[in-house]
Amino acid sequence: MTSTVFRDGTLFDGHRYAGPAEVLVTAGRVAAVATGGERVEVPRGAREVDLAGGLLAPGFVDAHVHAVQGGLERIRCDLSELSTREEHLARVHRYAADHPEREWILGGGWSMAAFPGGTPVAADLDRVVGERPVLLPNRDHHGAWVSSRALELAGITRDTPDPPHGRIERDADGRPTGTLHEGAMELVTRLLPPVTDAELDAALVEGQSYLHSLGVTGWQDAIVGAYAGMDDPGPTYRRAAERGALTGQVVGALWWDRTRGVEQVGDLVERRAAYTHGRFRATSVKIMQDGVAENATAALGAPYLDRCGHATADAGHSFLTPQALAAAVAALAAERFQVHVHAIGDRGVREVLDAFEAAGPDVHDLRHHVAHLQVVHPADLPRFAAAGVAANIQALWACLDDQMVDLTLPFLGPERATWQYPFGGLHRAGARLVAGSDWPVSTPDPLAALHVAVNRWALGEPGPAGSEPFLPEQALDLTTAMAAATSGSAWVCHRDDAGTVRPGSVADLVVLDRDPFAGPPAEVGASRVVSTWVDGESVHGG
Repeated sequence: MTSTVFRDGTLFDGHRYAGPAEVLVTAGRVAAVATGGERVEVPRGAREVDLAGGLLAPGFVDAHVHAVQGGLERIRCDLSELSTREEHLARVHRYAADHPEREWILGGGWSMAAFPGGTPVAADLDRVVGERPVLLPNRDHHGAWVSSRALELAGITRDTPDPPHGRIERDADGRPTGTLHEGAMELVTRLLPPVTDAELDAALVEGQSYLHSLGVTGWQDAIVGAYAGMDDPGPTYRRAAERGALTGQVVGALWWDRTRGVEQVGDLVERRAAYTHGRFRATSVKIMQDGVAENATAALGAPYLDRCGHATADAGHSFLTPQALAAAVAALAAERFQVHVHAIGDRGVREVLDAFEAAGPDVHDLRHHVAHLQVVHPADLPRFAAAGVAANIQALWACLDDQMVDLTLPFLGPERATWQYPFGGLHRAGARLVAGSDWPVSTPDPLAALHVAVNRWALGEPGPAGSEPFLPEQALDLTTAMAAATSGSAWVCHRDDAGTVRPGSVADLVVLDRDPFAGPPAEVGASRVVSTWVDGESVHGG
């Protein structure tokens, strides 16, 4: 029976900061915890991990991530770490030159802030790849950059109407310019060559390895279904679980097809049974209720403004009517599915809360949650606790980055701008907080997100993001933010024996190179992961 003792450091136990501590792990579980200067009794032959003054904590659990999709982008044309238009084009050019055998140039992760108006053009791609078709989703995956050849193959011209729940970006004469929003992406994604099982398996391995390197030991994959040109990752997870290659504990959120109604619930029940195996459980269902603010598809209670501050006629999209959403939640709860909803605009959030309240208190144990919560009407903050619905926060976005300053604030107006990412208000109103990254929309680094949650500015970001807090009254203290990323997210994944460091809990752990509780809040994001442990065995470092 293998034992490991962690000593000479401090402990965050998933709920509170315990200070100096020793922790003994035996047979994959926490066997003993000693604090206050006490020592654990160490069995003969136990491994010793010197924390060197760093922090031991439960492994981070990402409550909203796309690990296979993120891994696939990392092994394709990965644009996720770039900032400028020139950098994006240079990367695409180099990737195309390195892979002449590939019919399509695929990948993604471009930054909207790198392009005027957040909309890159096909002409730029044509210049660096020639006549080859290109499709590159942006970081939020609510839009895609395509080449002229891709538009040609899809038959998209000035006469092509915008599809339902989508928009084709056009010039003053109505000609498509090369950016497709929301449902318009499907005009091109349906043409893509199928992704092989081998490529998907490699993507999961890559994504999992990357998450472990950042201290993540488990996650909820927020779209297990075919979406925006991405194959259903459910079979990929099942294969990995069967061959023992899945080291993280994963919940899959099966994709709700908004073109269908409650008749699809039977299919979801069958997929839950078919996919669930070992470390993978397909026990949640993901509903996307609206889009995103940057392209004016998030559902707002009043219209967006134009650049001059005047109201437009556009208030965004509710992808499901309130009646259809309420019916979906009720039908899924009857089959004991957890419901995981994307809602960004204040109207979208309110519609989701209405649906959960209509389902009644008997579904609270299903641990439903609403992700993103960018714009929330203040009157709706107390409703989360009352309805037993968790707030799934993506804290990294709550700062004054270029996307916020250039593509969001001018179009919301001064009052609604103050309703954004109200983490502090949700916490004060009694909401249960859980945390996710939405990678590959943004980095899956929990420490970067914790830094923004506590400071409301992003470490290392240029411009206002690096100096001016965004709505600092909505900041969280470090204990609350860490709890959301550990015990909170484990809870929402129905893992009551994880997310904590206490006798009997699963030894899913992370070791940091320093104790962020001992330093100033401004240095939280400087912490780094030394090692990551799953079931008491090292999966990174160590």
